[in-house]
Amino acid sequence: MIKSAASTLLRQGKISTSRRAFAAAATSDEPLVKTALYDLHKELGGDMVPFAGYELPVLYKGENGGVMKEHLWCREDGKASLFDVSHMGQIRWHGNDRTAFIEKLVVGDIASLPAGSGCLSLITNAQGGIIDDTVITNAGDYIYMVVNGATKFGDMKHFKEQLEQFDGDVSMEYLEESMQLFAVQGPGAAEAVKKLLPDGFDLTSMAFMTGTDTTLDGIKGCRITRCGYTGEDGFEIAMPAEHAVSIASKLISDSTVNPTGLGARDSLRLEAGLCLYGNDIDANTTPTEAALGWTMGGPKSRRRLEGGFIGAENILKPDGKFKAISRKRVGIMGMKAPARDHTEIYDASGENKIGEVTSGTFSPCLKKPIAMGYVEKDASKAGTEVLLKIRGKMQKAEVTKMPFVESRYYRVPE
Repeated sequence: MIKSAASTLLRQGKISTSRRAFAAAATSDEPLVKTALYDLHKELGGDMVPFAGYELPVLYKGENGGVMKEHLWCREDGKASLFDVSHMGQIRWHGNDRTAFIEKLVVGDIASLPAGSGCLSLITNAQGGIIDDTVITNAGDYIYMVVNGATKFGDMKHFKEQLEQFDGDVSMEYLEESMQLFAVQGPGAAEAVKKLLPDGFDLTSMAFMTGTDTTLDGIKGCRITRCGYTGEDGFEIAMPAEHAVSIASKLISDSTVNPTGLGARDSLRLEAGLCLYGNDIDANTTPTEAALGWTMGGPKSRRRLEGGFIGAENILKPDGKFKAISRKRVGIMGMKAPARDHTEIYDASGENKIGEVTSGTFSPCLKKPIAMGYVEKDASKAGTEVLLKIRGKMQKAEVTKMPFVESRYYRVPE
């Protein structure tokens, strides 16, 4: 029943997971890179598409495959989804001045991160626009950074330019394809990952957004971070490329773990109200416009008061308050048909265009269309009635808070 429903939704365009949509993410004429799991993806029925210069599965064919089934599996109690995210850029920063240098690049308070703790942060340009979003962890002897696959080479070009201007002890180690990266997401993620970890590893006390170097299935040189981009509990695990297939095979040998493609990854993050770089945030979008001002801390936080990162003067006032913005990222619901990116948003009269949708899909969990986009600041309050121009017709909708589906990030028991 679910499989046939998913097929119908795909045909009707209610879930945006076409090959064409993901092929658009390919950024050059260079040959596509294959991750260490390429042959395994094919063996499992992966429908491979170009994405961020790599060849990755948009979905899998089979009993538990297809975007709808893969999406719902990740939300089901006791189950977990395995994503190959090896296209993302893994970087280690070394040197006595690594923290000071990174704080020039990003908006977050990296200096205050205890060993093992991480945060989501934003890399900004001179105008205050977002070059990329990144997860940064204080790994003790080094700083571990993960950036988006589609932007990693542009990011590193920017980093190298800033290194040339920095007078201090810092070096960048890009791990290239030598380390592969998986995301294990869902309510059953901890039970699935536990089987790979050494005896005595305490997952119960491992908080969300913390990480450590470890062994996985007895293999040295691995790393685990409790984080993810689905709104569920989950982990990102990194391992040497030569051991990636054996670790992935052990994970999916567990009947609660389902291999999952890019299609479900996109619909899961949208239900969670999370941004996709290039759609919802870009170099012309500031953190405050994107409703990501919290990544800089509260009004009296050190980064808000001191600034010091590239573009800070275009985001912050001298007293740490945010500068005025003219538009803001919001959630949108209530329309009868899905609204894709670039769908125009109008005020309730239908006479004035006030914004544009940046991401939209049919929510498998809510069984209705959801979208996010930018509207004029005065129209950004939840409950504001708007009209969306979908396929040439105006449809009633309403600005809403996000996430669309309640997040279930892990909290350490008290």
